[in-house]
Amino acid sequence: MTERPYNHLMSISRVSRRRFLGASSLLLAGCATRRNPVTAGPGTVSPAARLARVKVSPDRVIRTIAGLRPYRPSGFVVRAEKLDAKTVIHNYGHGGAGITLSWGTSQLAVEEGARTGERDCAVIGCGVVGLSTARLLQQRGCNPVIYTKAMPPSTTSNVAGGLWEPVTVFDQTRVTADFRKQFAEASRFSFRRYQSLAGDWYGVRWLPLYSLSRDGPHRAPPPESPNSDVEPLYPEARQLARAEHPFGVPFVHRRQTMLIEPAIYLSALLRDFHIGGGRIVVQEFASARELAALRENLIFNCTGLGARTLFDDAELTPIKGQLVFLLPQPEVDYCTVGPDGNYMFPRHDGILLGGSHESGVETTDNDAATTDRILREHAAVFGAMRG
Repeated sequence: MTERPYNHLMSISRVSRRRFLGASSLLLAGCATRRNPVTAGPGTVSPAARLARVKVSPDRVIRTIAGLRPYRPSGFVVRAEKLDAKTVIHNYGHGGAGITLSWGTSQLAVEEGARTGERDCAVIGCGVVGLSTARLLQQRGCNPVIYTKAMPPSTTSNVAGGLWEPVTVFDQTRVTADFRKQFAEASRFSFRRYQSLAGDWYGVRWLPLYSLSRDGPHRAPPPESPNSDVEPLYPEARQLARAEHPFGVPFVHRRQTMLIEPAIYLSALLRDFHIGGGRIVVQEFASARELAALRENLIFNCTGLGARTLFDDAELTPIKGQLVFLLPQPEVDYCTVGPDGNYMFPRHDGILLGGSHESGVETTDNDAATTDRILREHAAVFGAMRG
């Protein structure tokens, strides 16, 4: 066999190397990240914006419940009142924001009670407001006893949706400067407090909230509204372009907020109260005069709608809300509000669907027509999702 010269072999080597490098560069170019990513075309949804669809159908309903929101047009009450030799600190009338504002109004109430110097105190009511008040008192070294006619899971708080959102709290035309100050302080305190409780133990987690509208983009509350003090609290709040969401409505606003699951959360508060040495007495009071017979000289009134009877608050108005629960969907990791006053929260005890606000209705009986409407309207919303 004829032997090839050395320089000829080197030539072949150079050619082979050039071909290899050329082919390799093409392969690497195919694997490289695009400098200009592909964008979603009209009517399509960016892959990053796709969300799991809620499965809405009557055969997925696991329960339907109703509760009464304790609403006052002039807003919640946090103030002191004398009852013979005793001092009563009122903390009631939170409308649809009992869970949302509980820590904040309870902090205001406990600060008011601290002026008396009393350490032994009574808390009337064992819903979220009463339990929050009792825990804050314990953390100040006080000895609260809770007196209540009902305990979780049989309180109004257990029927709440649990989204951190101060809604149905006041009528703008009835708001005073003093209430606005209390509302802002209570909202900020509660928002910070719940952040410290995020996790499985308390059933508190951050989730994106999508506000859906057919009428126009999200508008910030006007400066004269107390809600203008709350709006800046929400992180990552902005209006979304069509490709940034999968919903079949023209206007979608997204922000981050917290979902507090009542069944988990109230049980955790009860555990904390007992661990702190707290005591609960099951007792119902028919009038304020019966409260005067308690041994404690400092009394916190956290009775919600019960204050209408106990302290003759004629301004308290029940607003009935009915909730429909579907089988849980762990893959649903977002909340929706709207359109038409509807809302969806993905809780561990089921997908919660709501959207009824019946002012002045006293009964908590379930209404079949309301259930049908809630299912129908939510089926339309989630059935129209793209992607």
